[in-house]
Amino acid sequence: MTAPEKADSTMIDSRQASEALADINDVARRVRQSLIYNLASLIMVMWGVLTFAGYLVTYLSPRHAGYAWIAVYVAGAAASVAISAYQYAQSGVRTFDARMLLAFLFLMAFGFFTCWLGHFTPRQMGTFWPIYFMLVYGIAGLWVGHAFIAIGLCVTALTLIGYFFIGGAFDLWMAFVNGGGLVVGGLWMRRS
Repeated sequence: MTAPEKADSTMIDSRQASEALADINDVARRVRQSLIYNLASLIMVMWGVLTFAGYLVTYLSPRHAGYAWIAVYVAGAAASVAISAYQYAQSGVRTFDARMLLAFLFLMAFGFFTCWLGHFTPRQMGTFWPIYFMLVYGIAGLWVGHAFIAIGLCVTALTLIGYFFIGGAFDLWMAFVNGGGLVVGGLWMRRS
């Protein structure tokens, strides 16, 4: 084989180059989704445990519910930042930054404003917050993966069933639906 023939055998045409780039983009997309799912699963399990505890305190001791939920939000935000920092140290990929923290704070501020404006009853607030957060999960799922959409729809549907059909045990129901749903969803995403 002469040198020109050897060079021609290693050249690829534009179609092959296009296919190779598409394969590379597909692998990059799957790696990105895997990193997002890994971080999201850790954060979802953590929020699920905290949410379960918040609803349990609300069910068992309603007059302490306000303090419990403040503790849940503060601990959850701090733990989300810590988990993200740990993931960044492990992978070198920043998945939760100052913009994400600001988005969370804006989300919370809007939610608190809506509750204040709407004069919600405790049961309505117990319904509003999970549906509000599951809306964000659904929207995120449009960009980062269908698991977010499935989790958001399931928790929202079960929340509405609880609101309309579960009597005095609504907060206990929500401990399992919202808290348990986040834990199960986080573990499911870990497998994806």
